[in-house]
Amino acid sequence: MKLAGKKALITGGNSGIGLATARLFISEGAEVAITGRDQQTLDEAVAELGAKAHGYRADVTVAEDRKKLFAELAKDFGKLDIVFANAGISGRTPTGTTNEAIFENVVHTNLNGAFFTVNSAAPLMNDNGSIIFNGSVHNYLGQPGVAAYAATKGGLVSMARSIAADLALRKIRVNVVAPGSTKTPIWKRGGRANVTAEESAKVSDFFSSTVPLGRWGEPEDLAKAVLFLASDDSSYINAVELMVDGGLTGAPFGAAILRG
Repeated sequence: MKLAGKKALITGGNSGIGLATARLFISEGAEVAITGRDQQTLDEAVAELGAKAHGYRADVTVAEDRKKLFAELAKDFGKLDIVFANAGISGRTPTGTTNEAIFENVVHTNLNGAFFTVNSAAPLMNDNGSIIFNGSVHNYLGQPGVAAYAATKGGLVSMARSIAADLALRKIRVNVVAPGSTKTPIWKRGGRANVTAEESAKVSDFFSSTVPLGRWGEPEDLAKAVLFLASDDSSYINAVELMVDGGLTGAPFGAAILRG
């Protein structure tokens, strides 16, 4: 097993990519702490994951929540080997009509929350550990209406490089996994919650047509990439952004919509 004896923290581990990663980490021998803001989904996730999972209700944007979380982790886990800073939100922020509070909430959650999670985790981490941030293809796409989200995901990449330098003497690797269109609950948020099944299917088909591999990503696709970055399989990989997007950013002209 790739993570035998390892201890991992996954923020936002109660759904989507975080939950899929927790499942895979546990199957590979890790003991996993997951966080979430919703107690019910957190309890359901822990019940599914079994005895090697521990749930902590915490909002990574709230300083008191983080303080309590890491005090409990120090008591329950002692040390950490892996941190997957996965928690994040979407949000529509079209230029000219965006409410300032919405923009700031996206930035505060996706960028500040990620940094201060790692900032709090670093003293608990064993040397030779691994930190992974959850980025996005929106660092590159220039899609309208998502300026705040794109800015945070681009910021994570630059931030990860600097943190990698900070932690280099401890041989803690810091990388970013960047999903493309992935079937997770985040697609039901950010203004999409009220779309009909027909509208949702049209959106799904459209996004599939923009991906050279012709399909959406599954949470498990991302989990496997995170496992790679967390394990010794990537022991000489540091300060990189790993795209997991079916070729969307690397080979866009392979997509059905552009092939004609």
